[in-house]
Amino acid sequence: MRTVLLLVLSNTFMTFAWYGHLKHRDWPLWLAIVSSWGIAFFEYCLAVPANRWGYGRFTLPQLKVIQEVVTLGVFAVFAVVFMRQKLHLNHLWAGLCLVGAVFFTFRR
Repeated sequence: MRTVLLLVLSNTFMTFAWYGHLKHRDWPLWLAIVSSWGIAFFEYCLAVPANRWGYGRFTLPQLKVIQEVVTLGVFAVFAVVFMRQKLHLNHLWAGLCLVGAVFFTFRR
């Protein structure tokens, strides 16, 4: 559970680092890059321990699938809440495919 929580937090930082500057298109590019790198530092401070502590409890492929599902979940919330984007039915179907990926990755 600690691994998943840290991955959620790290992905929140990374999503803002990658996409948050798009709300500020008037910023010079150098400012967007520097601010994104500053935010990404905190993502690494959470992602590295998450993967260190999770490896062994989870296999490497399981960690990667958890990471991808968390990334898209965090991104969906970010897109709707922060960027005011609309999600559509095809996004739901894509999410269900990811649930299938989780199922097959964790299946013994």
